[in-house]
Amino acid sequence: MSKQRFNNLDGIDVNGSLKDLYKWQQERRRKQKDLSYVLPTAQPDTAFLARNRKESTITWVGHSTFLIQAGGLNIVTDPVWAKRLSMFRRLSEPGIPMEDMPQVDVVLLSHGHYDHLDLGSLRALPGEPEYMVPAGLGSWFKKKGFARTAEFTWWGSREFGGLRFTFVPAQHWTRRTPFDTNTSHWGGWMIEGNKVPNVYFAGDSGYFRGFSEIGARFEIDCALMPIGAYEPEWFMGPQHVTPEEAVQAFLDTGARQMIPMHYGAYRLADDTTKEALDRLHLAWEAHALPAARLKQLQPGQILYLNKEEHGRS
Repeated sequence: MSKQRFNNLDGIDVNGSLKDLYKWQQERRRKQKDLSYVLPTAQPDTAFLARNRKESTITWVGHSTFLIQAGGLNIVTDPVWAKRLSMFRRLSEPGIPMEDMPQVDVVLLSHGHYDHLDLGSLRALPGEPEYMVPAGLGSWFKKKGFARTAEFTWWGSREFGGLRFTFVPAQHWTRRTPFDTNTSHWGGWMIEGNKVPNVYFAGDSGYFRGFSEIGARFEIDCALMPIGAYEPEWFMGPQHVTPEEAVQAFLDTGARQMIPMHYGAYRLADDTTKEALDRLHLAWEAHALPAARLKQLQPGQILYLNKEEHGRS
């Protein structure tokens, strides 16, 4: 029996052909890029992170990996500490060394691409977390020894530790071998609680109408939005937002604050870290958005989420 294959909203196909891939690689050889800029890192207060079970915080580890502390839980998104992903070496150090991570309660997975799902990092995480993963990945996790795994389809949710976790749509695709294309799903996550700010982790996505639908369904205080791996846009466009599209997606969701992610750790496409950040800030200014609503973190930097600031009590 053939495995189920998952699809995007409106049947959008984001898989480029082999011809397109070859065209991109030929084009890439002709480009000259300034790769000198490396993200500066902050020194995290790891002692605070280890003992904190009261304050709501977000700490960027790098790429799409965050430590989110909310409702007394330590939540990690797409845990990847790898120094190298195949041919891609890590460009900046993880913001929190693995040995300094607090005990993890929940792991949220957006999809199965190697820059989001790294077995070595999963096995190194301290604690005995609950793994919340897209449909189709549950068997992989359980075969690897992660028994506390639950699968989700879009809009599926679960209460855990006083918080609600909801798997929400994204426009993307996935593959870990030549034979398993789209046999597991992809998406983002909403984290909600009565006395904590609501956090939207977008995962990987091209620009699509789903951002508006997510915004219509949820009140979002902080949106973690990807801004990198978009060039060349003719090839990457359906699967990765540009910085300008990331700002528009942020507006579509109605979120109060945005944290950019998915840049600076691995060079997965032709854009550079500085190009992504420069375009992000130009787009932010073009929309006349208040600077305080953009929270550009350094790896290791802790953002303290003030629930009163977000109108919650």
